[in-house]
Amino acid sequence: MSNQSIKQLNNSNMKSSETITKIAPALAKAQAEMSNAKKDAVNPFFKKNYADLNAIREAVIPSLNSNGISALQPTCVVDGVDYVETVLLHTSGEYISSLTRIVCDKPNDAQRHGSGLSYARRYALQSICNIGAEDDDANKATD
Repeated sequence: MSNQSIKQLNNSNMKSSETITKIAPALAKAQAEMSNAKKDAVNPFFKKNYADLNAIREAVIPSLNSNGISALQPTCVVDGVDYVETVLLHTSGEYISSLTRIVCDKPNDAQRHGSGLSYARRYALQSICNIGAEDDDANKATD
């Protein structure tokens, strides 16, 4: 990846270390080993199956780890807004990260905040690793 590409990456919602020459090929190898997440959870409201956070982790973490990449998902607050930051950290010290907003209709309700956090972690990890898993409850949200 060129320096110009890295600068463009850093100007988006994604961030990276100054260089990604070691993490990029490691991530490519990891993705070649990954499979799509299994839809093993049921949304009782919509009566549809979806891939929960554990299914996403099972689909990506072993491949990431075997290629020297760990996944971290700490939370942070930016300008008063809660986010989960998904960080892919390579053994070289290089990283790629992205912020995903935690959506919650009642921020002072721990149960709802936890649900929003889990939802954000699930989609952020699935997105940064570029794996598929059709989430039927999301399809309803766009109807």
